[in-house]
Amino acid sequence: QVQLVESGGGLVQPGGSLRLSCATSGTILRIYNMAWFRHFPGKQRELIARISSGGSIDYLDSVKGRFTISKDNAKNTVSLQMNSLKPEDTAVYYCNAHNIVYDQDYWGQGTQVTVSS
Repeated sequence: QVQLVESGGGLVQPGGSLRLSCATSGTILRIYNMAWFRHFPGKQRELIARISSGGSIDYLDSVKGRFTISKDNAKNTVSLQMNSLKPEDTAVYYCNAHNIVYDQDYWGQGTQVTVSS
């Protein structure tokens, strides 16, 4: 069973920063592609940042230059550093692990990020 445990959400003012973390096992980080999605009410989840098992990174255009995804193999975590946050970044953020061989997806429980003054 793949476990993904997220932390770090909360309320922040526009222009502020938050860091989300996703704890999992070392095996998952080595063989799964890891990503962060967000979900706006009434819409599908949106892929915002992805880091492959080999370290390749992709971002949604609207977060490029503001968000940074990284993984720490020593701590078995994947993080999303979010800077210059905007009210439109308000959403529930989810950690995702994707196995490309078996096309399997696993999700964390989600963490709320609210950007408001």
